[in-house]
Amino acid sequence: MSRPFCLCTIVLMFFFSLVLLPALSAALSVTTFEADVTPAIGDPVAYVAARSIEDPLYAKGVVLLGAGKPIVLCAVDWIGIANTGHDVFRAALAKAARTDLDRVMVHTLHQHDGPRFDPSSEAYLAKVGLAGKVFSDKFANAAIARTAAALEKALAKAQPVTHVGYGRSKVDKVASNRRILGPDGKVTVGRMSASRIPEAVAAPEGTIDPFLQLIAFYNGERPVAVLTYYATHPQSHYGKGDVTAEFVGLARAQREKELPGPMHIHFNGASGNVAAGKYNDGSPAMRPVLTSRMAAAMKQAWDSVTRVPVPRQIAWRTTSVALPKGPHIERGALTAKLHDAASKFEDRREAAIHLAWLDRVDAGHKITVAALRLGDTVVLHMPGELFVEYQLEAQQMRPDRKVLMAAYGDFGPGYIGTAIAYTQGGYEVSERATRVGPAVEELLRKAMRELLSDAAH
Repeated sequence: MSRPFCLCTIVLMFFFSLVLLPALSAALSVTTFEADVTPAIGDPVAYVAARSIEDPLYAKGVVLLGAGKPIVLCAVDWIGIANTGHDVFRAALAKAARTDLDRVMVHTLHQHDGPRFDPSSEAYLAKVGLAGKVFSDKFANAAIARTAAALEKALAKAQPVTHVGYGRSKVDKVASNRRILGPDGKVTVGRMSASRIPEAVAAPEGTIDPFLQLIAFYNGERPVAVLTYYATHPQSHYGKGDVTAEFVGLARAQREKELPGPMHIHFNGASGNVAAGKYNDGSPAMRPVLTSRMAAAMKQAWDSVTRVPVPRQIAWRTTSVALPKGPHIERGALTAKLHDAASKFEDRREAAIHLAWLDRVDAGHKITVAALRLGDTVVLHMPGELFVEYQLEAQQMRPDRKVLMAAYGDFGPGYIGTAIAYTQGGYEVSERATRVGPAVEELLRKAMRELLSDAAH
């Protein structure tokens, strides 16, 4: 081998050690942010106007720095953020974090006395004199601005991450499947968030993911952020305008008192067909009971945490999916219903929400789904009121990984059932509740396979 060749080889190797290896093992840092996003008395929340504030609502998030451009994960105590509203929220956080839009994920916890945000639906309601009845763009935009400001301020307080932790616990007597099937394979009983129907209470839990999973980021021995994931509708009782973060938010607050220091951020998993109905009769007395059970599971997951040094395999991957409209999403009929003053308010509201989704589909809009990989742990970020089967299938796709899921991203598509669910009946796949159809399953399965593949990371 010639001397010039050896020198060139040595120079190249030195160059790669300086440039490429640091890029592969770039130092990871993290910061957290929080903003109060509680509506005022009189503001519209999920079904009526807010009449009281039981406890505050928050937008809580984490920013990961050092794995390419900043990655922002945010969970909001609202029932849903949809369509252009989801775009607006993500864009504000992306600007504050100085990152790309597809590196920002915004999810809701889906509390049923929390606000909705969808300016595109509000525009339809305004055309027929119903502005401000379902949405308050003024309140939502102010809340988004506060959240973005909190994020931007938090960037100066980023801390190095030396370790990442993972924990898991089984949640006792909270979740149950909402859809109880009869011998003919059809839904015979809808076991919603609360139930006093004897056969619904007596029926087995059904298909759920019984585990709460947890990720923690550490600076040395000190935890900086604790993220928890669990799939259930979070309602104990609701619908009268008494604003609350519900038993998931209250459990989160309890853990913050028990374990002060790190910010506690909770994400709702794929729980479109999962709720507390087997274990909840809808009485006010059950809210603290469910809160206690959730907090106990969060503590057990924390107590089980295994810490490891920051893995080299840190990656963020996205793909875009054009979700189909359901066959019942038809512009002529929806427009007629919206403009029919004799129709029920609830029907006109749903017509506006359906039309906003139809506009997105007709415009060729694609929803971003994403995966964050931290070594052998992967978090999927998904849209809508996703059925729990998607979460369970994602785990089956990669049994060699710890797979977590945050659903309730873009709320535009509403409930997202499995293909078979659309043949079984039930509220979740009714024309009121869902805005997609059976073809959605294969599209999302393909996206999950792509995001979970080794080639993606």
